Amino acid sequence: MKTIHWILLGVLTVISFIAELTQEPRHWWEQIPGFYIIFGFVGCVVIIVVSKALGKLFLQKDEDYYDVR
Repeated sequence: MKTIHWILLGVLTVISFIAELTQEPRHWWEQIPGFYIIFGFVGCVVIIVVSKALGKLFLQKDEDYYDVR
């Protein structure tokens, strides 16, 4: 990624964090600072890990799968 992308990502994270602190919490998990940032990151990591595991289980074939010896 380019440097500008990292800068924009950091700025958006800070804005999101500040917006969370200025709102009145409606649920108990909204009292945890940065909850939605952490939740989104962990959710993406889980999706990647699960999809890779499913790909290895169901989609990936052995190297000699099409070998006709």
